[in-house]
Amino acid sequence: MFTGIVAAVGKITSLSPLGNQSGAGVRLTVDAGGLPLSDVAIGDSIALNGACMTVIAKTDISFMVDVSRESLNRTAGLDVTGEVNLEKALTLADRLGGHLVSGHVDGLGLVRKFAPVGESWELVIEAPKELGKYLAYKGSIVVNGVSLTVNRVTDAAAGCEFSINLIPHTIEATTLKHLKEGGKVNLEIDLIARYVERMLSISNSVAE
Repeated sequence: MFTGIVAAVGKITSLSPLGNQSGAGVRLTVDAGGLPLSDVAIGDSIALNGACMTVIAKTDISFMVDVSRESLNRTAGLDVTGEVNLEKALTLADRLGGHLVSGHVDGLGLVRKFAPVGESWELVIEAPKELGKYLAYKGSIVVNGVSLTVNRVTDAAAGCEFSINLIPHTIEATTLKHLKEGGKVNLEIDLIARYVERMLSISNSVAE
């Protein structure tokens, strides 16, 4: 489990294929940036842009993870070198500053707008239609591993657009500063919303 509070901005420094086949996954080497690795063991989980990955090797300043082709197909930003948001798995002694996050990407969003508004920035993302029912005004959403609050939701035939206000600290402390219109982002819906939807669907099917 994670909180969606980015601990450091790291950098994917190299990718190497995990096999000779075209559909093979990749091994990533990640410079941990300011993320302390002294308490990280082989087999521990670290979220990269919101995707939970398992550490398979480490040094004092970097670590490696293996990413399957399935994960590469369902995420954005893990198939190229460059900066990534990093967060170590939550411990019971940690503050829950964001919200409960599983590190499982539910879908890819499309950036429709990213522009300054006063001292902040407005981020508008189009989510896949199937995720729209989990988005709510003042609800939580994870974008590239960052726990954020939804300010507006607009349903449409092709999908669901939602708007987020990014304060200067979030821009400075995460990779969201690099977003561009037309780019893709990793989305994870609120864990509680997922269970509520499941319970309601079961209740409705029993009633019928």
